[in-house]
Amino acid sequence: MKVYHGSHVEIDEIDLSKSEISRDFGLGFYVTKLLQQAEYWAARKGRENKTKGVVNEYVFRESAFIGDYYKTLRFADYSGEWLDFVVKNRRNATLNNVHDYDIVEGPVANDDIATRILVYLKNGVSKSDFLEELKFKRDPSHQIVFCTQRSLRVLEKSFKKMDFNEITIDDAVVQSLVVDYNMNEDQATKTYFKSKTYSLLLDEKNGYSDKPWQEIYAMLKQELN
Repeated sequence: MKVYHGSHVEIDEIDLSKSEISRDFGLGFYVTKLLQQAEYWAARKGRENKTKGVVNEYVFRESAFIGDYYKTLRFADYSGEWLDFVVKNRRNATLNNVHDYDIVEGPVANDDIATRILVYLKNGVSKSDFLEELKFKRDPSHQIVFCTQRSLRVLEKSFKKMDFNEITIDDAVVQSLVVDYNMNEDQATKTYFKSKTYSLLLDEKNGYSDKPWQEIYAMLKQELN
């Protein structure tokens, strides 16, 4: 599986000692299979550090979830168990994890959800009401955290380094199809290159190739729908 990490620097060697505290799943190196999510974090980190954002691409061997060599935890969606785990980790502002998992996967507590978690912790909303709110959370999110040094063995830096400002329209659109339409990469590639939207990109006179990839993807979604 291709996964991405948004940052302001290229990361060839992962240093877990630089992990941030009070994150959803504890200390570790976070990646996502969602290119758009990594782009958002690359842009955000770039602004914070007054430089360009960089999307680092890796290959994750999903076989890590099979067998018992690695201790793993996976949340398919927002749930009471997910909330309890996130709260436990966000409450822990130390350099030691409160769990002993090697790898954890699940949805993200984005800024809006994190704000609601603070309200929940102050008893401003009940657990049942909080979980009911999460049912209406529609934006896709995904994260995998590698919490131990040995877990990094199943994460390899891709030979292709992706600069946030140089990600091609083709790559971004294909990855978006994979996520939004539950296609494999081969299906997404064929769908895109056979589309009328792609044929428009080939005509340099109409200027479509100069548009942001998000606009091209919106056109393709309209075509598919």
